[in-house]
Amino acid sequence: MLLDGDTCYRALVARDARFDGMFFVGVATTGIYCRPVCRARTPGRARCSFYRTAAEAEGASFRACFRCRPELSPGQGPAAAGSRLCAAAVARIDAGFLNEASVDALGAELGVTGRHLRRTMIAEIGVSPVDLAQSRRLSLAKQLLQDTALPLVEVAFASGFSSVRRCNAVFQARFGRPPSALRREQGAGAGRDALSIRLDFRPPLDWEALLGFLARRAIPGVETVADGVYRRTVRLGGVDGWIAVHRDDHRDALRASISLSLAKALMPLGARLRALFDLDAHPTAIAAHLGQDPDLAPLVEQRPGLRMPGAFDAFETAVRTILGQQVSVRAATTICGRLVARLGAPAETPFPGLDRRFPSPEVVAQATESTLAELGMPGARARSLLAVAKAFAEGLRLERSSDPTAALEHLAALPGIGDWTVQYLSMRALGWPDAFPASDLVLRKALGGVSARAAVTRAEAWRPFRAYAVMHLWTGHAAGEPR
Repeated sequence: MLLDGDTCYRALVARDARFDGMFFVGVATTGIYCRPVCRARTPGRARCSFYRTAAEAEGASFRACFRCRPELSPGQGPAAAGSRLCAAAVARIDAGFLNEASVDALGAELGVTGRHLRRTMIAEIGVSPVDLAQSRRLSLAKQLLQDTALPLVEVAFASGFSSVRRCNAVFQARFGRPPSALRREQGAGAGRDALSIRLDFRPPLDWEALLGFLARRAIPGVETVADGVYRRTVRLGGVDGWIAVHRDDHRDALRASISLSLAKALMPLGARLRALFDLDAHPTAIAAHLGQDPDLAPLVEQRPGLRMPGAFDAFETAVRTILGQQVSVRAATTICGRLVARLGAPAETPFPGLDRRFPSPEVVAQATESTLAELGMPGARARSLLAVAKAFAEGLRLERSSDPTAALEHLAALPGIGDWTVQYLSMRALGWPDAFPASDLVLRKALGGVSARAAVTRAEAWRPFRAYAVMHLWTGHAAGEPR
């Protein structure tokens, strides 16, 4: 986004939620920076300066507002962080990569030197990798201090700081007070048997449709959807736990209840939840583009804020996708439940029906073809599943920070992986807004029974949001649904 000061100021005056997370405003007379939706009295234009990221505002010596809470603003989406290199770096920093590794290590993983990565990020988003990581740590610490009863020592480590002393020093320098002072001002927070994390989004959000999609694909023992709440077991960062997510009744946000055992994995966990529920999407921009098509316009109007469900775990989604090839949603769910019952480890949660963890790639890769075939799948599909599990065990990554071209070429080279599977995983695991599974039967029926080639031609006008068009067609087509 190119920042035009006058445009940003008009959005600030209007408190336009479409711009939430797209820029931040620093107020010279207070030294505070805010979101464009802040309810505080609007400052005069001459007192305002505008920044692309919270980290950039902090680099200009502004402190985060305690009223609008910039740390809770939605992200800018997968295509808004400049080059693919910059977007991949930001995604991995958001998930906590630099909490335990160096910029050089991050650069090496992305195929460049640490120096080149620093230059790229400063040029494209105005901050270095280290400054962005520091901003993310401080944001999470501030959120935990204001919203939870987590002890101060645990806040420091859950936020990615290497020591309590370091957390205190950085917090004091940035906010002019120690963490303990903020905790005294805000009170003890809510809930002592679990953490409650707020996840803001740009409205509208079709929560009903999003939950419906996930409910039909919920893996027995691992996931449940009931009474407006999504629940699942989790293994992340070497620890086990559970989450329960529902919509906040009072603001444009979701609320995630998280077991205390996952406190040290909050940064990657938050990134996964934002991806799963597509919380960084720009629904008004997507609707404005797709609504120009006369066939899509009624669907877009009927389901405002329809999201593209992501993947909490890429391997889990890849397995579920392979099991869904050429069978119904219900059949694929049944087979996946058998797989979890056979290979998944037990899990402890307070929720009935959530008692298994999804098996890791290493566990599935060690299974035999006959073991998998016994679960109710053809031998060819079992071989495909074993090949994918081995690829993940050897380092294949399907994440929103991945290079989609390289990752999907790797996938397509595996046995039993065709274009439908590649495009579907591009939508869900990579969050790619222009993915398009042209061969999907339900999609082609929704377009009037056209061929895959004709579907591709028909969808050209929907770029770069073809994946969202697919979601509208799937959701609006009553004759069936995708796998």
